[in-house]
Amino acid sequence: MTLAQAPFFAELADGPDGGAAYWCTAEDGVRLRVGYWPCENARGTVLLFPGRTEFVEKYGRTAGEFAERGYATLAIDWRGQGMADRLIEDRRVGHVIEFTDYQRDVRAALKVAEALGAPKGWHLLGHSMGGAIGLRAALEGLPVETCSFTGPMWGIYMSTLVRPFGWALPRMANLVGMGTRLPPSTRYESYVLVNQFEDNVLTRDSETYEFMRNQLVDKPELALGGPSMIWLREGLEECKYLARQASPDMPCLTFIGDNERIIDTVAVHDRMRRWPNGTLDVVPNAEHEVLMERPETRKRIMEMLQAHFDGAFDHGQNKAHCA
Repeated sequence: MTLAQAPFFAELADGPDGGAAYWCTAEDGVRLRVGYWPCENARGTVLLFPGRTEFVEKYGRTAGEFAERGYATLAIDWRGQGMADRLIEDRRVGHVIEFTDYQRDVRAALKVAEALGAPKGWHLLGHSMGGAIGLRAALEGLPVETCSFTGPMWGIYMSTLVRPFGWALPRMANLVGMGTRLPPSTRYESYVLVNQFEDNVLTRDSETYEFMRNQLVDKPELALGGPSMIWLREGLEECKYLARQASPDMPCLTFIGDNERIIDTVAVHDRMRRWPNGTLDVVPNAEHEVLMERPETRKRIMEMLQAHFDGAFDHGQNKAHCA
């Protein structure tokens, strides 16, 4: 496979040396971007599946922390976000036709990993929407040795009052030709550009919040606003499907912040109770993006992930006090 170089904003990423990005094409012709940070004498590679609205460079610092621990990192711009093809004319709206289309993106990214010679074993790390994509990929045979998730979207949080409308509205909207419109309460602008640090739902680390904001100020073409009605419909259906499946037969380490306000934490607790070789860690004083939290929080999480990847994490010992 011949790889074509894609734009990569190294200064924006603030990652380890040697980072680069490559174009690849999914089976249905959608162009995607894959980022890769190598690691000298790597013990393996982290396949990092980002969340909705995210892009490769956002995880440069995370890749640096993995490199310090002996792991290369590969991340992807999913269809409809980052520098991948946007699927509708209004590029501010996150959109997908079917949620399973993201599995086409996974397969394309794996071909890039093979072409780059990304060191094995491979380890999945899925954040938010990437947690839903990653769980299905693992269920369908993703060639990884372990699974890890942060704030995984195994359910989309909706209040009791909103939930009936949350299921019905996107179906109705599509029937009347409004499937690419934004759901109520969402915005065309990226969250970090229109919300101040105080009481934000992403992180309690002000420096990291400013870092995320500055990335989009510098490269506004990477920004993404709310999801389309069709994305919401597809996301809800995917969560419903995943909830019915048994857990994959591999070790799993999952983190959620104790003040998580974006995904449905009940669905996460339910899944991890049904993961025999799995551990759920509820991170104190943390929001949705635990990998973007305060330095002491990131350090603890990275140490746990390293032990998990190295095969030195005792899920039996940790399950009781983490879940």
